[in-house]
Amino acid sequence: MKVRLGYVAIALGLPKVTSSSQVTFTNYQKLISEENRLNKLKSVAYSNIEDLKKILMYNIEKEIHFYRITSALIPLATHPEVNWDYAGIFDRDLKLAGDIVKESNMRVDTHPDQFNVINSMDEKVVENTERNLWFHVNLFKSMDYPEGKMVLHIGSSAGGKEAALERFIANFRRFPEEITKRIILENDDKVFTARDTLKLCQYLGVPMVLDVHHHLCNNDGADLDELIPEVFKTWDKEDLPPKVHISSPKDSPLDRKHADFIDGQQFVELVERCIPLNRDFDVMIEAKMKDLALFELAHTTRKLRSNWNWTDLSTLDI
Repeated sequence: MKVRLGYVAIALGLPKVTSSSQVTFTNYQKLISEENRLNKLKSVAYSNIEDLKKILMYNIEKEIHFYRITSALIPLATHPEVNWDYAGIFDRDLKLAGDIVKESNMRVDTHPDQFNVINSMDEKVVENTERNLWFHVNLFKSMDYPEGKMVLHIGSSAGGKEAALERFIANFRRFPEEITKRIILENDDKVFTARDTLKLCQYLGVPMVLDVHHHLCNNDGADLDELIPEVFKTWDKEDLPPKVHISSPKDSPLDRKHADFIDGQQFVELVERCIPLNRDFDVMIEAKMKDLALFELAHTTRKLRSNWNWTDLSTLDI
């Protein structure tokens, strides 16, 4: 059973490197000509893509095989009043980033922002969500990375949970298959529990991401030992192994905010729950200290379970 650790977006081990530099629409509008506006977008996007490649190479150097690409890679990519051909302009650069991913056998995915709500009662929000999700789909296409997935929450609970789930199903089925085949659903920390999300994923045939911290905050008494095998089964038809999110509460046991690092004992207990399944899975670390939290967790785990085998800096083999 292999367990790979990953992290989100920013590599703190690379000072002054960021793939998330932005151009606000307000500043974009202040530029005096279309040429200046385009040049600004191109400059920031090029810097972000170059830094993404630096981060990917850093991951290879540090033996990290799992990584979440920022949703802010391309400035104003989905703004309805800004239409620019970033995919055509940066086709070669994005393809090179995809080559780095594929040649190193790295797993990458994205997590579209929270304002993407498939089951919103506002049709405009649903339309905007579809447009925004196309950005992620097209990014994976530009990278020539067919395995790319995007993590979403179920979304709105307006009208009650059952009505919200019915809206999700109806709207999901309206979306193009190019989008829906890349969606994986995650339980949240307030409304839709792991059990709710699992049932929806089973019904739609969509893989589920189990967020352990969210389950701690919102669980309706469901037992992780019973949930994990069923969650992992939703990945049976996928080439990728199941994915789990882990974060630790910042201040109190039920604090929804993420701590800087991961509680090593929490991670050990998660792995031990999964050992009887003997199935590979990947763990996305959602901690403020990003890659440094990954290294610290690996170090702590080595001390807590000295008999566990590590094949490299971020991969357990039990």
